[in-house]
Amino acid sequence: MLKDNLKKVVVIGGGSGSSVALRGLKEYDIDITAIVTMFDSGGSTGILRDEFGYPSFGDLRQCLLALASDNNDKVSALKKVLDFRFDSNSSLRGHSVGNLIMAALTTENGNIQAAIDKISDILLVEGQVVPVTLDDANLCAKLLNGEVIYSESSIDLRDSNLPGISELFLDKNVLANPLAIQSIKNADVILLGPGDLYTSIIPNLLLDEITLAIKNSSAPIIFACNLMTKYGETYEYPASKFSSEIVRYLNGRMIDFFLVNSMEFPSSILENYDVEKAKPVSFDEKKIIKFCNNIVYDNFAFIEGKKVRHDSKKLSEFVISKL
Repeated sequence: MLKDNLKKVVVIGGGSGSSVALRGLKEYDIDITAIVTMFDSGGSTGILRDEFGYPSFGDLRQCLLALASDNNDKVSALKKVLDFRFDSNSSLRGHSVGNLIMAALTTENGNIQAAIDKISDILLVEGQVVPVTLDDANLCAKLLNGEVIYSESSIDLRDSNLPGISELFLDKNVLANPLAIQSIKNADVILLGPGDLYTSIIPNLLLDEITLAIKNSSAPIIFACNLMTKYGETYEYPASKFSSEIVRYLNGRMIDFFLVNSMEFPSSILENYDVEKAKPVSFDEKKIIKFCNNIVYDNFAFIEGKKVRHDSKKLSEFVISKL
């Protein structure tokens, strides 16, 4: 549900990363739009895409759940059901209940936007969730040696770091969702991330109309840099590499506020990430400044169990301060 005459915040990314920002932002009296990548090809979403031709539901579902009301017992119960995932050894092969319901609503209503609207009404969603495109395409990555990886899941689950990723592209031309373009044009603040650089954030920037709308916007662009590197995608990337890649896919548009985490993580936490060959993103300030107007080096993280996460409260507070 959109709110008239309020400041407009647009969050661009994927599912789990954007959800962190959305959970914090919905506490404010603002107009929120989440623009979501539609090129996920793994897990439950991938099966529904491959076998039935449905669009990618997974990231949309996560953002809808993040924006759902926290003040209604029925909605809270329904959120748990929609987030339930069947065992991968069952005949339902790890499907998410939410994805299956969205598939049914898409069939019943004839299109994905109608399905999103129905779910939004049921969950009393605070804002709107918008697919970046209504067309179908696969995310591809060209490596430094010229090899090409086809599909988002193959990039996301890549178990080799070398050669590195040279560029991303889509396997066919697709049109940006007009609702996404208009939301960017109307935005008072644009937040990119948090989320995986190559599989959640940049895929949205592969659509020329989206990039052009961001580039022409007078709204400040905030980029929440990753807390940790990711093997196979951003292994050993310093903060400046994240910023330079964003600026490259924005066709030279500078980042207005580049958020880099300053919190040091205890060795017990880092040991858990050693298994994934992930490390904290290093802060190389002198190189970052080439790609952004303002660097914000602060504690944007918290520790949840054995993992580090972006702090939704601190992230949303910063975004709100720029309205």
